Amino acid sequence: MTDRFAFSIAATDGAARTGVIRMQRGDIRTPAFMPVGTAATVKAMRPAEVRATGADIILGNTYHLMLRPTAERMARLGGLHNFMGWDRPILTDSGGYQVMSLSALTKQSEDGVAFKSHLDGSRHMLTPERSMEIQRLLGSDIVMAFDECPPNGVDGKRAEASMERSMRWAARSRAGFDAGEEHAARSALFGIQQGSLDAKLRARSAAALTDIGFDGYAIGGLAVGEGQEAMFGVLDYAPGQLPADKPRYLMGVGKPDDLVGAVARGVDMFDCVLPTRSGRNGQAFTRDGPINIRNAKFAEDPAPLDADCRCPVCTTWSRAYLHHLVRSGEMLGAMLMTQHNLHYYQDLMQDMRDAIAAGRFASFQSDFDARYRR
Repeated sequence: MTDRFAFSIAATDGAARTGVIRMQRGDIRTPAFMPVGTAATVKAMRPAEVRATGADIILGNTYHLMLRPTAERMARLGGLHNFMGWDRPILTDSGGYQVMSLSALTKQSEDGVAFKSHLDGSRHMLTPERSMEIQRLLGSDIVMAFDECPPNGVDGKRAEASMERSMRWAARSRAGFDAGEEHAARSALFGIQQGSLDAKLRARSAAALTDIGFDGYAIGGLAVGEGQEAMFGVLDYAPGQLPADKPRYLMGVGKPDDLVGAVARGVDMFDCVLPTRSGRNGQAFTRDGPINIRNAKFAEDPAPLDADCRCPVCTTWSRAYLHHLVRSGEMLGAMLMTQHNLHYYQDLMQDMRDAIAAGRFASFQSDFDARYRR
């Protein structure tokens, strides 16, 4: 083990794994779910409340933070951790996906992506080297390589060209990361596998990334509209194409049943805006499936959101009260719904870690599916 980064697997059950990532700012238990703190905040939550849900790590967004308040400003203020008051690990994405999905105008080249800010129309250029610089200024613990994420449904030639460019950018990201010696000495760099839904392209991508060498490997290009069946089809082989002794991170996923199915296929890390965004919009995740607290049937329901949940929301307030808050547009409603959802997600991850350690993941998955999907 090094002080910088180390990953150990404590137990396996089929393809499912449980272990721990050790970093200077703390341990990350896997399988791990990372709440999304896009703009230096997990929406509707204070950092101490996020930690109290059981989260070991959160995610920050390079694209949004480079535009506002800017990485340079945060560096002058002591870095992202100090800026937002979170003292545990932070993973930052590379910014590539948001550039291509949010910008009104982009121009891609071998150098990188030129784009206009969605905030004020100002022009910027994001390259692998600039992405590494921004993440270094933020003080990220886990840095993501800069890649190109093509939209769902591209043809084979487009998917191949995109994957090959991403691998060239991965090599440049590695060099750019290593050039920041002080930051590289205490952080980690993850590569991102691409290849759309094509097993051969993904195998080539995995081989290229492994040859470059990364601390962990992400599975990119999924959760972009292909549907769960197609996603699971890729996950039936993609994790096994990546080094078994490194963490495997499925980006942008997902619903609770997505997480369970992906863990069963060998994935170790996840992030998604779903628990926070859904909470702000009145949807709660429960062990019996999601519910919309806005529905009139909850107006006089004295039960908690989830009878088996021990989070502060479920042990204090009723569905009727939360229905009232959300229907009235009270900000407390969004806060409490988000708090519950994040607790639910972290409880789910702990349940999976326990089931893998006990060698009963298959029965856990069967019981989960039967209850959650009914």
